[in-house]
Amino acid sequence: MSTPFYVSPEQLMKDRADFARKGIARGRSVVVVQYADGVLFVSENPSQALHKVSEIYDRIAFAAVGRYNEFENLRIAGVRLADMRGYAYDRRDVTGRGLANAYAQTLGTIFSSGGEKPYEVEIFVAEIGDDPADDQIYRLTYDGQVADEHGYAVMGGAADTVAAYLREHYTPAAPLSEALHVAVAALGHTADDRGEASDRVIPADDLEVAVLDRNRSQSRKFSRVRPARISELLADRGPEGPSEVSPAGPASTADQPSEGEPPVAPPPAG
Repeated sequence: MSTPFYVSPEQLMKDRADFARKGIARGRSVVVVQYADGVLFVSENPSQALHKVSEIYDRIAFAAVGRYNEFENLRIAGVRLADMRGYAYDRRDVTGRGLANAYAQTLGTIFSSGGEKPYEVEIFVAEIGDDPADDQIYRLTYDGQVADEHGYAVMGGAADTVAAYLREHYTPAAPLSEALHVAVAALGHTADDRGEASDRVIPADDLEVAVLDRNRSQSRKFSRVRPARISELLADRGPEGPSEVSPAGPASTADQPSEGEPPVAPPPAG
């Protein structure tokens, strides 16, 4: 009789956690930033059909990284739970904290189960209040752990590099344009193989941007920011590629007419 194969529980959980982390790190990062009028979500996502950021309920939004089919199942389950709770009780009974607890139980059960692989996802659940102090951002990891974030948060991809940039440049209660500038610059701040930082400009068409805006007149506070509006907000960040400079260099100020004077014609030859 052969000896049954044995793996310690510690090693099993470690292997499952490494498997989930590797899958999440292969995706692109998602940044959540609190600004003056609500919560901003920014991600590099060239697809116009597969969204990483979505609405759950009136004041609640959902963002995720990892395997699309897995976090899409979680999003749909959250929408159904919110609709049933709001219909059976009251719309005010649907809270971000309640949804975060439900997601935590689901992810924790799947991670601890030995019959199926763990979900390769991390998600954000954000809810805005009437005042900035009432805003809530919850980050949930693949194993069901919940963290209450404040100010900004990053998940997926090179999360450590992006978070380090936000730690240096984030300003609380900033306007939307400034918060978007910082978030996009953080997503473009990467590190090469030698660990040296490098910056790149992400085109506006490759950005997925959404907000929870407490100043909206509708009860639904979630809205997507279209590429035209993104380009308008990021208009002063410079060109999207390296600028070309003439070999002769810029013209001297002495060769240009002063304001209000006509240009002087050159003297005739001879």
